[in-house]
Amino acid sequence: MSSALIVQIALAGGVMAALGVLLAGILAVANRRLYVFEDPRIDELEDLLPRANCGACGLAGCRPFAEALVKGETEPARCTANSAELNQEIADRLGVALGNQERQIARLACAGGTHVAATRARYEGLKSCRAAALVAGGGKGCTWGCLGLGDCAVVCRFDAIRLNRYGLPMIDPQRCTACNDCVEICPKDLLSLQPESHRLWVNCRNQDPQDEAMAQCEVVCTGCGRCAADAPEGLIRIERNLAIIDYEKNALASPVAIERCPTGAIVWLEGQKPRKGAGARKITRKEPLPRMEPLPRV
Repeated sequence: MSSALIVQIALAGGVMAALGVLLAGILAVANRRLYVFEDPRIDELEDLLPRANCGACGLAGCRPFAEALVKGETEPARCTANSAELNQEIADRLGVALGNQERQIARLACAGGTHVAATRARYEGLKSCRAAALVAGGGKGCTWGCLGLGDCAVVCRFDAIRLNRYGLPMIDPQRCTACNDCVEICPKDLLSLQPESHRLWVNCRNQDPQDEAMAQCEVVCTGCGRCAADAPEGLIRIERNLAIIDYEKNALASPVAIERCPTGAIVWLEGQKPRKGAGARKITRKEPLPRMEPLPRV
């Protein structure tokens, strides 16, 4: 090997080595200048959270919630998907108060299952409430009512919703995290997140006139006004043939408002189990209403 070639190789190696040293120095300076400190407590708190990333706390996921906790921007109790014990442990580690966030639960404003609500058309298509709603409203007699195809149950990541034998979603309050997924997917806007203290509940959204509504469902709200008359003044009002509860006055709510409801559309919730008033018509039918034949296809 000639001496000139050796010099060239040595020179190239020296340039590469110098370039490596220069780049390493730049990276070291950049690391020092651009370094962002991350509180190690964030990882610790994230391990205590359910990692459900459900958004019930109002943030995008469990890690952003942990970051907000460390910054003092939120309270441990805002995580409704976590156990009370773990939320208390988080509060103890941070040396802060647990907070007093009331737990919320998804609730359905419809009781019109197949045993009490008529079917006006036979839907044939994709088994989805959203798909059915696009085709003549889905075939149910009450155009306001639950279609019973279970989009809410499918989208629930916590197995908190199942359909009963009459095609109505049943929500398990112990599993519900108030993530809002079921609320967003319902094409009829029948699901909403409600504080547990909202025990007076209208199990209906129908705004049709009384005779028309009663022809389609036996448990519909008829807007008769008896609940509004019996409840403390201002607690319940009738709008568009439907009872509306003013939850700003929830402290005044009591079961007295449900007692004379003739259809049982307004109920008092004990847990998630609805209790109807003494004046409600008794529904003894256990089987679905017979289909009207011939039914138009939609």
